[in-house]
Amino acid sequence: MTNTIKPTARHSRIKTTRKVVNFVFTILILLFALIMVSPFFWMISASFKQQRDVLTVPIQWIPKYWYPDNYLRVLGVNIGKATNYHFLLAYWNSIKVAVINTFIAVGTASLAGYAFAKLRFRGSRVLFLLFLSQMMIPSQLTLIPRFVIFTELGLTNTHLPIILPKLIAVSAVFMMPQAFKSVPDELRESARIDGAGEYRTWFSIMMPMVFPTVGALVTVQFLDSWNSYLDPLLFLSHWKLRTLPVAMNQFIDEEGTKYNLTMAACCLSVIPVFLVFLFGQKFFIKGLITGSVKG
Repeated sequence: MTNTIKPTARHSRIKTTRKVVNFVFTILILLFALIMVSPFFWMISASFKQQRDVLTVPIQWIPKYWYPDNYLRVLGVNIGKATNYHFLLAYWNSIKVAVINTFIAVGTASLAGYAFAKLRFRGSRVLFLLFLSQMMIPSQLTLIPRFVIFTELGLTNTHLPIILPKLIAVSAVFMMPQAFKSVPDELRESARIDGAGEYRTWFSIMMPMVFPTVGALVTVQFLDSWNSYLDPLLFLSHWKLRTLPVAMNQFIDEEGTKYNLTMAACCLSVIPVFLVFLFGQKFFIKGLITGSVKG
């Protein structure tokens, strides 16, 4: 009887200890998460305040009075203010460039990944290594050669200098072959028996099988293009062509001490990033796992 009670009591103590440890660990994770997101909450709160209320101590996380006019001033739609920061135009430019870069880069990467993973041709390994070698070259080193080339071609002050270099994403070309290799070759062989060509096999058979990786690449490429600052700053000198990061920089230079307007501008610039990551996080996590495991 004693021998049966002691293991039960020991098991109960171990179970209680695990619950306490898990509870403490959960509390620590929640505190860490709260610390990480508190600047984001402060940014939203400050964007609805007047300038004199932004830096009050203690912090007013919920404003006593809400001033959505901050967003109207930033967007230039407030009739009472003559200032126009051209944020709507910068928004459109950033969305256009990001969407074009994302879909063409992911399309070319998927074609290249399919070729490297499933097709056998002479020099494929050498060509793949050449692609990967480009990852060792920082993009900043190619700024001057690219500027000279696009100047000679007469493409400066257009969006082409910030679109063309991103049409082939080396990191995406690296991930896609790993995803395609996880797809069984029997599916490709059955498609060929049914009379499907390589392009039909790639689009109808292979692409649905690697959709999580494609979703992850869409998320990464969109965020990379949306946050790009150096290339638009160098190639786009006209205000009608500038993208949102460049417009944000000029806005901060002009209104840097008006923190309520600055935070409103930051909130507006974060909305597309938040939406893309919100809808793409599932594919991002699953795609990284799929692309990193060879079947």
